[in-house]
Amino acid sequence: MTMQLYCFGESGNAYKAALPLALSGLDWTPVKVDFFGGATRAPEYRAEVNEMGEVPVLVDGALRLSQSGVIQSYVTEKSGRFGGETAEERREVLRWMLWDNHKLSSQAGMTRFLMNFLPEDKRPAEVIAFMQGRLRAAYQVLDSHLAGRDWIVGSGPSNADFSCCGYLFYPEPFGFARADWPQIDRWLSGIEALPGWKHPYDLMPGSPADRA
Repeated sequence: MTMQLYCFGESGNAYKAALPLALSGLDWTPVKVDFFGGATRAPEYRAEVNEMGEVPVLVDGALRLSQSGVIQSYVTEKSGRFGGETAEERREVLRWMLWDNHKLSSQAGMTRFLMNFLPEDKRPAEVIAFMQGRLRAAYQVLDSHLAGRDWIVGSGPSNADFSCCGYLFYPEPFGFARADWPQIDRWLSGIEALPGWKHPYDLMPGSPADRA
């Protein structure tokens, strides 16, 4: 049975679920959610898809999962891939997934939204500057960790990598330039080289160009 991933191209959190699905070899298809048209705020979406009013949501038969980290873990259960090879690696993968959700993706997502998807006259300059400062600290942690490593954990790609890269392929400005962070840039190039890799706007339906 083909799994369905409720998602939209602009969502880095959805990309964190879509990318391991695409690389796993599992049978899945994206289902576009019209976030900017208010779909996730609709009562029927919250009643039938996700009570939290968010993407991503993975549907596999009678099973329905939300939150990107949970979906990543399920992909690992189904495919046997991306979860770490040893107990130590599995703990380390989880540690970086939690770090990403607290320190990197949550702040990158908010900053990118404030800078690109709000009307210009409503973009809070002081908040954006504060968030960009916090993001620079997170980039430094990741860049330093990747020195001498191809992957965040172990000898191959894992959910740690798919979590931390969630927003870093997007072209819209939010305070990240690959050239400023050589270790991150090299690591992202390694992810791009994985068979089956696609840019978020190619992997999931929807992009700013569609709304232009």
